Amino acid sequence: MSWNSRVERVAPFRVMSLLEAAQAREAVGHDVIHLEVGEPDFATPAPVVAAGQAALTAGHTRYTPAAGLPALREAIAGHYSKHFGAEVDPARVLITPGASGALLLASQLLVGPGDRVLMADPNYPCNRHFMALAGAEVDAVPVGTESGWQLDADLVARHWRDDTRLAMLASPSNPTGHMLDAEQLAGVAAAVAARGGQLLVDEIYQGLCYDLEPLSVASVTPDAFVVNSFSKYFGMTGWRLGWLLAPADAVEPLTRLAQNVFLAAPTPAQHAALAAFTPECREVLESRRVELGRRRDALLAGLARLGLAPSLPPQGAFYLWLDISRYSRDSQAFCRRLLEEENVAITPGIDFALAGGEHHVRIAFTTGIARLEEAVSRLERFLARG
Repeated sequence: MSWNSRVERVAPFRVMSLLEAAQAREAVGHDVIHLEVGEPDFATPAPVVAAGQAALTAGHTRYTPAAGLPALREAIAGHYSKHFGAEVDPARVLITPGASGALLLASQLLVGPGDRVLMADPNYPCNRHFMALAGAEVDAVPVGTESGWQLDADLVARHWRDDTRLAMLASPSNPTGHMLDAEQLAGVAAAVAARGGQLLVDEIYQGLCYDLEPLSVASVTPDAFVVNSFSKYFGMTGWRLGWLLAPADAVEPLTRLAQNVFLAAPTPAQHAALAAFTPECREVLESRRVELGRRRDALLAGLARLGLAPSLPPQGAFYLWLDISRYSRDSQAFCRRLLEEENVAITPGIDFALAGGEHHVRIAFTTGIARLEEAVSRLERFLARG
């Protein structure tokens, strides 16, 4: 049987099969250190859980408006004002089932067959795949330390074509953890606007910053589309809740899309998320950010001892992007062997990079420092065997 040809452009997310293999090893008694999946070992903050339980008890299980619970849209707008100095009309915020729901809406609105999209390579693979499912062609621009692992204004100018419709950024990025500062964001926004295009920014890891202050493109321009999520900084992965910040004239067609694609985001999760913006919850979230920073530094120190630390440390998110070309040009085989021989699970770079993914891996510092140090010891033993 034949399927829609666009589906064939969606590659498998290989980390999921590696996770399955790691879990299978655990099931038969192996001590596996999980550094492969982007989900820290923190539970959802207690205030959020309590709010979710209260919502269920109160019977908040019916549909909300397609664009989301008004109180939550207002809370998110207030979050932009308080923490980023961006005045955002709550009407411009659409609540979605995870950031994936926001990406789906944005891709369907902004691009179609014959359109081209610029984004950095490496990048989160689903960003490419959502654009492919909309029928667009992705121009994945190889980036490295010279541009801070980001798509900058110069790269936008050099790679923009007559049929390019959209540029997509991610800051902090997955898999590299690098960020654009306000001047760089403004430069990209200006370069895109000068060419009559649209700008979409993935800010899913916003808030998880260690060397720079958190920043939103919303404080730079009101014309960008912004994808965000309650999964990463707010620790609500399984609640499946995100949002899309859009220019005012895009809200009506996006709402129509939401009505037809998913109707509304999960109601109990929306009520629970209201507690994420309380001072009590913020204190918990900030303590976790500090802990992730300590984990990053411990892992960098261990990898430096092995000569593997990146020359440009990540400024945010919870990943390290490592060049393993001294040891392998097959990142998938490297990760498979490391799991089988030392029970350490990391992610092959080919999941994220079309160019150079074969000799890179991503390590998530999502577990405690003692386990990270044990993982480095196991990695050292693995590398010594050649």
